[in-house]
Amino acid sequence: MARHFTSFEIKELEQNPNVLRVFDRSITYHPEFKIRAVEAQEQGFNPTQIFLDHGFDLSVVGKEQPRRCLSRWRQTYAQYGQSGLERDQRGKGATGRPANKTLNSDEKLRKAEARIKYLEAENEFLKKLEMKERQAKQNRRS
Repeated sequence: MARHFTSFEIKELEQNPNVLRVFDRSITYHPEFKIRAVEAQEQGFNPTQIFLDHGFDLSVVGKEQPRRCLSRWRQTYAQYGQSGLERDQRGKGATGRPANKTLNSDEKLRKAEARIKYLEAENEFLKKLEMKERQAKQNRRS
């Protein structure tokens, strides 16, 4: 479960120049800080020490947070390079249903036949329902 920051902790974190935004459950770090942190770790610095050197209080951000952040940032850096850390990737994945691929004539025919079969079954169901409603109405009258 995510930790909630107090209003005092939020104000303290917002004063750090390496922080872009702070919400009650999350911190958005400045892209330049992410790049410097990844480069520092590549030079052999410990994630905890990197965060401490950049003015973070581990009792506020959490003892494990530096390691988790740098692990995630290293992965992004390896995959997308420096530009991956400069822009926020969250929520930029697949957006809904993929576009229809072009269907060949056999696939179109199968799809149309399946739709016809479904609509015929729906019509039969509606006819039976209508008949049941008429019978129920007649039973109420008599």
